[in-house]
Amino acid sequence: MGDPAGIGPEVIMRAWASPAVHATVQPIVVGSAAVLGRAARLVGDDLNLVSIHAPEEVEQAGPDCKTVPILDVCADDAAQVPPGVIDARAGEAAYRCITAAARWALEGRIDAIVTAPLSKAALHAAGRNYPGHTELLAELCGASEFAMMLYLSPGDLMASPAGLGVAHVTLHQSMRSVFTSLTPAAIESKCHLANNVMRRLGIPRPRIAVCALNPHAGEGGLFGDEERTTIAPAVAAAVRAGLDVAGPFPADTLLLRARNGEFDAVVAMYHDQGHIALKLLGMHAAVNITLGLPIVRTSVAHGTAFDLAWQGTARPEGMIAAIQVAAKLASAG
Repeated sequence: MGDPAGIGPEVIMRAWASPAVHATVQPIVVGSAAVLGRAARLVGDDLNLVSIHAPEEVEQAGPDCKTVPILDVCADDAAQVPPGVIDARAGEAAYRCITAAARWALEGRIDAIVTAPLSKAALHAAGRNYPGHTELLAELCGASEFAMMLYLSPGDLMASPAGLGVAHVTLHQSMRSVFTSLTPAAIESKCHLANNVMRRLGIPRPRIAVCALNPHAGEGGLFGDEERTTIAPAVAAAVRAGLDVAGPFPADTLLLRARNGEFDAVVAMYHDQGHIALKLLGMHAAVNITLGLPIVRTSVAHGTAFDLAWQGTARPEGMIAAIQVAAKLASAG
């Protein structure tokens, strides 16, 4: 469900009405029944919310476009959180949802997790000190090598037959700390993670491009030497390991080249280097995939949007896309 003060409950209820969702998955919502009932009334659909007590009960609940099985793992006070605010009760509700879903996935009781957005500030207010979903899930799953990828499915914008993925070497941290976190080993690891997920999405030998860190890829050392000392050695190591990897390339044109079909995936050095470009290409179609986990986890690529929360205007395309990508990854094994 994500943060009950944000748009997550609404986009879930709007996505539920899509026949495309039920054509590919047998869905369950993990969250507060009271919050989700309010969201169902907000979107105006005649939805029947059915409480279940275990994932295995989903079949008897018979989910369809009008029937919503809910596993309620939240405290009662989650329903008291006002819209659009940072609240510890909301952070705790989001934490309970993701930990329960991750546990069921690790136990093999569900095939994939799709998450609505949470508030990092609310998570911290609840005493859950994680930078976000990615890092929390990595800890729950015992994953030491992991990354966030933003992914766009193939379509009008994407020339590659498997779409385009952008993985990130560093993620939720200050720009100042990025420079000490970038190492050849970290960059090469993200190349391998990107290669693995693009293969699961249908590309036998993905073409991967690596972003430079500095403007103009350092301009031969005039604007920095990280390209020569840190990034190029990682690219060379990935090539020796058998991957089709090239770079480092100037970041200001690389995503355009990838969109036009030259590459299947891009490895960005930091959060906004990858996020801004990909969200400009397809903000409401982008899907967040967590790489390196033993379970499948996707998410919408947007945040809680507190300024739009509970106004009846949230768009569900990102949630529908995240569900479809999760189904594809789960089917790929």
